[in-house]
Amino acid sequence: MSSRRSTGTVVGLSALSVSLIALVGLTFVPTQYVIQRPGPVFDTLGTAISADGDKVPLIEIDGAKSYPTGGTLDLTTVQVVGNRQRTPTWFELALTWFDPTRAVVPIDTVFPEGVTSEQREERNAALMVDSQHEATAAALQELGYDVGATVKVVEAIADTPAAGKLEADDTILAIDGVAVDSATVLRDTIQEAKGAEVALSVERNGETQDVTITPEETTDAAGEPVWLIGISLTTEYDFPIDVQLQLDNVGGPSAGMMFALGIVDTLTPGKLNGGKNVAGTGTIDAAGTVGPIGGIRQKLYGARDAGATIFLAPESNCNEVVGHVPDGLQVFSTSTLEQSLDILDVIAEGGDTSKLPVCTVKAG
Repeated sequence: MSSRRSTGTVVGLSALSVSLIALVGLTFVPTQYVIQRPGPVFDTLGTAISADGDKVPLIEIDGAKSYPTGGTLDLTTVQVVGNRQRTPTWFELALTWFDPTRAVVPIDTVFPEGVTSEQREERNAALMVDSQHEATAAALQELGYDVGATVKVVEAIADTPAAGKLEADDTILAIDGVAVDSATVLRDTIQEAKGAEVALSVERNGETQDVTITPEETTDAAGEPVWLIGISLTTEYDFPIDVQLQLDNVGGPSAGMMFALGIVDTLTPGKLNGGKNVAGTGTIDAAGTVGPIGGIRQKLYGARDAGATIFLAPESNCNEVVGHVPDGLQVFSTSTLEQSLDILDVIAEGGDTSKLPVCTVKAG
């Protein structure tokens, strides 16, 4: 009897030891995932720390009257835990599954294969600069300013339809006879052609040239067909007033809408938000179209924890929002700058918010 108990005890302890060794071992096994968590929140109506370490207005305008603001118009961010050099452990990933403020995502979605951390940071910094330009253009045009725009080629990617036909620094003047005053016009015309040849008029070294390109078909992240000619673009604007957006150490395009709202609020009398604490996210283009972003759930929690009670979310992110809104936060969906302003107008006036657009899950 005693012998059987001793044997059972030894077997049990051995199994426990093996389990503990396996668990400890997992803490050192590299994974193919990173963790997303809420990042810092910045009030576009407030201040930020410059590259020199000074506290400066996040939005500063010269050439037009600025007005007092109130409340907040917070832009939200996401922090990434891990990289290709040091991924989170399996133990850390397991803990994340029990934390609604965090998410586990494949490392390739954040750090693409073959792209270094430095290259990723440079890319995100460039996207932030472009986002600020697009936000400024959208805000100023919303307020009635004329904004001159020049669309230029940054790169014609090798082994694509544009290779050998377009060059860096080409200015795109027109596509199929339509003047190109924004990258959106170019992209939309290419999509509408559905693979048919398009005719481009470009300026190169001071001379106008005509080229024809046949777009190639690929698919987007949702598996939908898209047509590309294989170029990266930049848009240079001639703004009638000087708008400085000062925010260091934050990259990517997702703050665009909040930048635009902050600019509009600064350039108009009254409080756009009615003095309330509002947060949001979303890309924006010069036409005022609000686009999808990543990490929406983490941004919802980051906004709530920073004191926001109202959140503006891109309509295209709504499927990720439904069922994941933290207590104390009211979320409205938006697809344009104008719609965002309409939502804030109702909120500022204390109107009936029950009729404002909210997120619902779309079938399919």
